[in-house]
Amino acid sequence: MTVKTVALASDHAGTQMKAELKDALAKRGLEVLDLGTDGPESVDYPDFADAVAAAIRDGRAQRGVLICGTGIGISIAANRHRHIRAALCSDPTCARLAREHNDANVLALGARVVGIEIAKDCLTAFLDTPFEGGERHSRRVGKLG
Repeated sequence: MTVKTVALASDHAGTQMKAELKDALAKRGLEVLDLGTDGPESVDYPDFADAVAAAIRDGRAQRGVLICGTGIGISIAANRHRHIRAALCSDPTCARLAREHNDANVLALGARVVGIEIAKDCLTAFLDTPFEGGERHSRRVGKLG
């Protein structure tokens, strides 16, 4: 699948990282579907996970990136959707393997635990790595949803 559009969302803890990753995506020539939030007011991360899941379900985006303080809550919320395979990553190796072995379609990041340069490296690995496929990985991914 060719990635043309990435749905991007965060809660209040991730707005700065979201802004920087939005710029990084634009520099790659990708369309960004920014689903919020944009300010410091407290919001509920499940609402933003749901928005990204809906964008992927509806075909408005091929991949998603979600950010909250640790990435834990927003990844749990995203994975409630059967068509989402969100991977919480804190290094580029995990992001690469999430794509290669798990065909992850959403990258989750923790703005309070991962620096921006590592987050950008994770994003690059997530976008540049294809799903390896094969019988073993495809069978396992098929059991996820």
